[in-house]
Amino acid sequence: ATPFRSSGLNEGGTLPNLPNIRAAVIVPGFLTGKSEFEPLAASLTSKGIPTVVVPMGNWHWLPCLGGRSMRPMLERIDFTVRHLAAVAGNLGDFERVSQEGLEKSLEVALNSPEAGQVMTRKKVELMKEDTTKINTKQSDPQLLIPDFSYNIFDCWQDFRNNPGGVLKVGGSAEVEEYPLWVPKGSFPEAPEPMGKVALIGHSAGGWICRAYLSSRNYGGKKYNGHELVHSLITLGSPHGNAPGPAFKGVEWVNREDLTSYGVRALAVGGTGYKGDSSGTLTKNSYAFCCPIGTDGSQYDGDGVTPIESALAMKQVMPDSDEMLLDDVGHFCWSDVFGGETLAPELTQFHKDGRPWYGDDDIVEKWGGWL
Repeated sequence: ATPFRSSGLNEGGTLPNLPNIRAAVIVPGFLTGKSEFEPLAASLTSKGIPTVVVPMGNWHWLPCLGGRSMRPMLERIDFTVRHLAAVAGNLGDFERVSQEGLEKSLEVALNSPEAGQVMTRKKVELMKEDTTKINTKQSDPQLLIPDFSYNIFDCWQDFRNNPGGVLKVGGSAEVEEYPLWVPKGSFPEAPEPMGKVALIGHSAGGWICRAYLSSRNYGGKKYNGHELVHSLITLGSPHGNAPGPAFKGVEWVNREDLTSYGVRALAVGGTGYKGDSSGTLTKNSYAFCCPIGTDGSQYDGDGVTPIESALAMKQVMPDSDEMLLDDVGHFCWSDVFGGETLAPELTQFHKDGRPWYGDDDIVEKWGGWL
């Protein structure tokens, strides 16, 4: 089918044209959360791209199990993007404000009631150390994103009612046939946006970002994320159509060319993890992402997403960019709880020093695209 193309940059939207801001939101991949991606956010922030992570725990994914609607994730993406876009005009001043805060703190300390006493070198160094800690907090953009309310009871309600998936909750696994349903959670409203930001989606987070950017109705809501986002980077995301309910959402996003909204897009994939020699998880994951009749053994990729799927966005969005990184893995397996149990081979590879998308020198390669 021919991909849908919008007729204008703000079709269905109400926001004015906003300036592009060099700041980003990271969307964690399936069954991961904020904590796993804080080091990546810190790396990008240190490189001059103030970056935050969608503030969610990995358990927030539970209502989406079995290929069901991604409305719960889309609500969290929308919440984070809107709050970052609302403060985007201040992000460029982070370094200056923080440095001024440090200098002012030292000046206050040196002119404190202890004036007249000789300040020892040790005392001054201790004050510098304290104010550096303050400076670090001031320059952490994650602190600009408020908390939202979501508890285990909300999660249970969402788990029961979230439509689609293998069980066809609500009557169908097709996105167009999802019944109207609003996920639980209390999300503080953001002020008016001051600029557009970038989205960085890891693994499943990448194709879900594409749903967020769309002006089409997804499960009862048009998110119109293109009005607040100027660029999209996907890291090891499955963009290719494949069988099963889990890929109904991918099929849905593959009916639209998002670059027609004016959004730049880059799909990043990794190589070096062969399906026949990287462990059971890799072989099964490659088979899951590819057509019926394949067992995954003949594919190469990042250990979870095969190259063909990671770069398939180009087929739908011909104006998008792609980047293939040699010997780069999907995730920081040895840094997270349960890595050795879920993916023992991939965990050992990571322990042995093989990089993943979030390692500093790898971030330099794709982060420069922003």
